[in-house]
Amino acid sequence: MATPPHRTAPPLPSPAQERTLPPHRSPSPTGRAALRHLNSATPDAAEAVLLTCCGSGYWARQVAAHRPYPDLDALLAAGDEASYDLAPSDLAEALASEPLDPTVPHQGSRVSTSLGTYTAVHTALRAAHAAYESRFGHSFVICLDDAAPDEALDLLLSGIRSRLGNDPEDERVIAAEELRKLARGRMARLTMAPASHDTDATYERSAGHAAAETRPQSRPDSPYVPV
Repeated sequence: MATPPHRTAPPLPSPAQERTLPPHRSPSPTGRAALRHLNSATPDAAEAVLLTCCGSGYWARQVAAHRPYPDLDALLAAGDEASYDLAPSDLAEALASEPLDPTVPHQGSRVSTSLGTYTAVHTALRAAHAAYESRFGHSFVICLDDAAPDEALDLLLSGIRSRLGNDPEDERVIAAEELRKLARGRMARLTMAPASHDTDATYERSAGHAAAETRPQSRPDSPYVPV
């Protein structure tokens, strides 16, 4: 009888060969702690914080109602489901919560444009935003989370200019999808924010502010700044 060939186990992959997980899938004590705070917050406090991710009350209530979430993927899936379920009035509410002022993407610590170029960009954005709001009756929204810093400005300007020619119903569908993607990025940044002993108090303060204000004024770690 022939002797079977000797088999050796394949070598374990080196750290450099291992697949790098996306940030929201990697084990993160900070992310887990932030998600625990969201899961344990009161309904009003959770909804108030979620409103900073999407300005629809229906959306925030739906996402808050399905807590607790075991991980970020589950939270993002719930956000997507709520986004797809938005009625026209809910979408209008969410769009109304978005800032009307045009924004310019961060360029890091580098000063990449002259004052004259910056002023020209500022003027072009304001004109484009005004034309968009006049045509569609709401803020222009676009998610540029995956855009390179040196490409974001061009994408912003070209996006608003190209969408100005859309049919209102087609633009409503596009805006809803951009809001969904914006909400995903904001929730991811929200749950990755450092948690502290004051986090519970922060959630409660957020609920109090939301009761006094009809429109949320800030977004978690927004990559854009108003101009």
